[in-house]
Amino acid sequence: MHAEIDTPALLLDKPKLERNIKRMAEFAAGGQAQLRPHAKTHKCVEIAKLQLDAGAVGITCAKVGEAEALADGGIPDILIANEIVGPLKIARLVKLARRCRVTVAVDDADNVRQLSEAAVAAGVTLGCYVEVNVGMDRCGVEPGEPATQLARLVEAAQGLSFDGLQAYEGHLQNVMPFAEREARAKLDMRKALSASQHIEAGGLKVGQISGCGTGTHTITGRLPWMTELQCGSYATMDAQYAAVGGATYENALTVLATVISRPAPDKAIVDAGLKAITPEFGPPTVLVRGAEWVDFSEEHGVVTLAGPAQELRVGDKIALVPRHGCTTVNLYDHYHVIEDGAFAGTWKVAARGRCQ
Repeated sequence: MHAEIDTPALLLDKPKLERNIKRMAEFAAGGQAQLRPHAKTHKCVEIAKLQLDAGAVGITCAKVGEAEALADGGIPDILIANEIVGPLKIARLVKLARRCRVTVAVDDADNVRQLSEAAVAAGVTLGCYVEVNVGMDRCGVEPGEPATQLARLVEAAQGLSFDGLQAYEGHLQNVMPFAEREARAKLDMRKALSASQHIEAGGLKVGQISGCGTGTHTITGRLPWMTELQCGSYATMDAQYAAVGGATYENALTVLATVISRPAPDKAIVDAGLKAITPEFGPPTVLVRGAEWVDFSEEHGVVTLAGPAQELRVGDKIALVPRHGCTTVNLYDHYHVIEDGAFAGTWKVAARGRCQ
């Protein structure tokens, strides 16, 4: 398998990727909300451009560093769905706003004032989404008067534009069974509607209500008040989303590993450990019938073998589907792109390590 690729290596099946992008674009086109995919999983300019070519209105990032990497690659419209705090990051943010359209999330009055001062000094305008806590209990203000007061502050601030609300239901992405996920998403996302109604009753227009993830897109993406969908993992997929009902989308992302030892008939050791594939949510899926991942160490993975899998030999290569794609991708500099079963070149993971 892919003798020309050394291991561990990050593989990306391009036809599967393209089908995933097309499926989500078609889903968005069937509703009223537009697609602004999150790049925190793939961190790749080439993938972002494929998403824009398929109809996305822009790209979402988590950090200024991610946005800088995508802007370097020519992405023209970026939402940073996070609060950007402190003079160092804000200075980079307003510099970025000279190169592309930038929107950020806000949930603090002092931060709004700092963003305003920096934007005015730089001669740029920053779009702002007031982040509303819809149940994730992370960032965000509460709907009602807290959200309305902050929206008014943004609207009055020079250099800023109040463009809408950030409302991400990340706490619901993996809830099972699906019926419970659906019920809770419909309930919790009404907080975004409530915040919007309260703000508009006070005389401000809420242009966008932005949120949604791969695990909730079929629910949140059809709520009539949502205008923008930030789904991200669907493009490459991983074993976790597949396990909670993401079968519509294909696993385009795998890690290629080599068997380096066969210490027992029912055991193989591979050269991919914690530094090659991340363990949160659980172990990777081994794409060999009868093989199961059972343990990690830094540079090794332990796989048990039964039936046909016992035919594996030292030097054989096997494919692993990461349980969590986001953090696994961040371990690699490049994707090895596979097309029609053959190695077709590399794409840079341009935003790798951009956690600032």
